[in-house]
Amino acid sequence: MAVWYTAVGQITYPIVDTGVTEFYSNNNVISAPQSGDDFYGQDATYTGNQPLYTDNGDGTITDNVTGLLWEKDMGEKMSFEASFAKAQNSNLGGYSDWRVPTIKELYSLILFTGQVKGAKSGKLFIDTHYFNQLLGDTTIGEREIDAQTWSSTVYVGQTMNGDKTIFGVNFVDGRIKGYPKFNKRKNSENTMYFRMVRGNTDYGKNNFIDNGDGTVSDYATGLMWQKADDGKGRDWEASLAYSEHLELAGYSDWRLPNAKELQSIVDYSRSPQTTNSPAINPVFSTSEIKDPEGNSGQYPFFWTSTTHLDGVNPTSSAVYIAFGEGQGKMRNQLMDVHGAGCQRSDPKSGSKNKYPTYFGPQGDVRYVYNYVRSVRTIEM
Repeated sequence: MAVWYTAVGQITYPIVDTGVTEFYSNNNVISAPQSGDDFYGQDATYTGNQPLYTDNGDGTITDNVTGLLWEKDMGEKMSFEASFAKAQNSNLGGYSDWRVPTIKELYSLILFTGQVKGAKSGKLFIDTHYFNQLLGDTTIGEREIDAQTWSSTVYVGQTMNGDKTIFGVNFVDGRIKGYPKFNKRKNSENTMYFRMVRGNTDYGKNNFIDNGDGTVSDYATGLMWQKADDGKGRDWEASLAYSEHLELAGYSDWRLPNAKELQSIVDYSRSPQTTNSPAINPVFSTSEIKDPEGNSGQYPFFWTSTTHLDGVNPTSSAVYIAFGEGQGKMRNQLMDVHGAGCQRSDPKSGSKNKYPTYFGPQGDVRYVYNYVRSVRTIEM
């Protein structure tokens, strides 16, 4: 395991880079922008801890950045309870301490070099040189993207008007969503794919310090954060520029966080439904907003610097994290469809008077003018 240090000790929660090396405008691949250019500061501008795996030849894969040891293969889909039983009874690689990964552990494996086109898979959002990733079974009526992977993280709220919900990662379409524990349509336990993990039990645990100057340091990840958003929604290009030009607490090297950096500060023990708060530690300040129907008590989607290659125009969307409910409109009813802390994507740009609107099978809310919480790396 690679080890990083800050002024206060070892980094226990190193964020693995997204793997993105291409640059994008709102609708095209572009050459690398220079400082001051439009679209400067996006994901590929900054190089983080590059993914580095070792195949141990015994059905396990070591992540040399995080110190986590993973199961290489995925078996058939199973229920949430069955995944725990499998981990508890496994002796894979000679180890007996396997577990179901948390959503933060599982998300450490995602790569945004993947691409998807609607329900059809393309390049997967995980390193297939090391990990075997199955698709949905189209011979039984599933879509290729019906390939979600369980985490152990239970949503503290409910989705779909009452469903008990578990967070999972979809490495075929590049998203985090909350998925129902019980499939009402089939009247049986929901089944999804599953990959075991062991090692580094501190991974995903933050160590926040309020610096008292409008910034918050996370000494687990080595990242410093803007304590409060500025209360304004922006499109993606403007959000990149805002972070690049931000001067705060004597620092001028702020940037828009990539998808994995921003997901690292989600607090999955909190939600609007259960704590009347966003899904983030209360050391942070977050603007309250109204949902598309004018109801108060909601919180913004926050942009990341990461393009999400999906759809007919694959470079036109970017990743966001929902710190409020992951709302959608189904059967003409606005509801929490994917949970606070989900990761989806929005068009990078659009006319303000056309949004918010709804998109996809669960009618995902699209704001486009999302909020910003900037980040910088703490000097070692």
